[in-house]
Amino acid sequence: MSDLHLEDRRLALQARLDSAKSAADRNKLGQFATPTSLASDILAYARRLLPNASPVRFLDPAVGTGSFYAALLREFRLDQIECASGFEIDRHYAAPAKELWHGHPLGITLGDFTMALPPSQGFNLVICNPPYVRHHHIDKAAKARLLTTTASASGIKLSGLAGLYCYFLGIAHVWMAQDGIAGWLIPSEFMDVNYGEPIKRYLLNQVELIRIHRFDPNEVQFDDALVSSAVVWFRKRRSATDHAIEFSYGGTLAAPKTSRQLQKSSLKSSTKWTSLATDGVRPHNDEVRLSEFFSIKRGLATGDNSFFIMTEDEIEDRGLPKEFFKPILPSPRHLESDLISALPDGSPNIKRKLFILDCRLPEKDVEDRFPELWTYLKAGKPMVSNTYLCSRRSPWYAQEDRPAAPFVCTYMGRSMQKRTKPFRFFLNRSQATAANVYLLLYPKAPLAGALARDPDLGRQIWEFLDSIDAATLLGEGRVYGGGLYKMEPKELANVPAARIAAMLPSLVDALAKQGQLFEGRAA
Repeated sequence: MSDLHLEDRRLALQARLDSAKSAADRNKLGQFATPTSLASDILAYARRLLPNASPVRFLDPAVGTGSFYAALLREFRLDQIECASGFEIDRHYAAPAKELWHGHPLGITLGDFTMALPPSQGFNLVICNPPYVRHHHIDKAAKARLLTTTASASGIKLSGLAGLYCYFLGIAHVWMAQDGIAGWLIPSEFMDVNYGEPIKRYLLNQVELIRIHRFDPNEVQFDDALVSSAVVWFRKRRSATDHAIEFSYGGTLAAPKTSRQLQKSSLKSSTKWTSLATDGVRPHNDEVRLSEFFSIKRGLATGDNSFFIMTEDEIEDRGLPKEFFKPILPSPRHLESDLISALPDGSPNIKRKLFILDCRLPEKDVEDRFPELWTYLKAGKPMVSNTYLCSRRSPWYAQEDRPAAPFVCTYMGRSMQKRTKPFRFFLNRSQATAANVYLLLYPKAPLAGALARDPDLGRQIWEFLDSIDAATLLGEGRVYGGGLYKMEPKELANVPAARIAAMLPSLVDALAKQGQLFEGRAA
């Protein structure tokens, strides 16, 4: 049977098995099948890295229906494949895959790779698209075991926030033969987030990192997963200090849009790796940053927006006391202007006016003094009070302390034809707070004083924030599949703010004297 006919059979099997499970079930187990073209691209590159005609001992720790093994057959001679092994934790896929590959030198083990014992002879080619399971889907006992097993296998001491793919990569270290090659198709987010730091240290210190290819996030590799992907290649041996590593971006492994060689020594000072293929290593400098002028926080996470956020008409129809409601900004798509003016009562002068319920009184006081509010809370309590956030608040209907901020930035966004940047900055002159789809920029004391003395200063600072170019913002933030961008508070805080310093040199001196200057950089 030809390799192409085999792949047709495998694809038909994959489609049948996927359709028999709900998207939610596959998402929970991180089951996203590797497309044929991508698998071929990866195995073709693997063939370039292995010595010519060397016997191949192949391992796929999350084999599925065998996408990578099928590509192995297309790129390597069958007599070159000494052995091939795969693990699949889901019987739904493992049993049909075994039947599909019956008669081939692929041994598929039904079981959890992270709990298996490595063989006495290691594998010289490990290729894997590990399950993309976020940390909150890993139960406490399993996470404790995974942390211990990974540290024992590779020395990688992961954070509890790491996704399952990080554990797979670390545990596979002891399964590899010395000088063996590994190619991992994983989310590119590890290159920028804090939980990815141990992985980057491992790649720089424990193995010889060969190449990281990051796919263009607008060219999603998986139809059913919104994730920006990268392929990480390394050899199991330590590398020299002056070792050169390739960082490539876009296109394919064989034909990337951009590529550059960077010295290993230069990467140790680089905290974010996603832009290395296009921008190289940014030089370290002592430039003033937003953290010196602002405390930046995520907006309110209510626990249940549909319960806590209402229109004015809804509040009146339910007869609820307005004293327990404060204005809150709607979703950014409902804000036509980036300058939010205020009405006489402090609420924002916008079309879609919303208010958030925030009551700190105990339940007994609410019941005695505000019967309409008590009726509303009592009706929602069985469901809403048991949500993750509400169950950790006392009382469960009290909100976080997030007063209105004069400067607000969107937390997530996409590139759009009408806008050159995915993030929007707003000058908020109202008393409206904001939900967690925004970042709130609170001026530190010296800047707050300067703003109080000079009403025009707020507009100048807002104009500066709005003028920050997309490359600078994206260099600090992160990107997901489909061109979805996200900016965390600490990432926005690290954006250079030299123009604010130039506007207010006396303010910089005041901050320095108070010991506030540069405090954000140590965070």
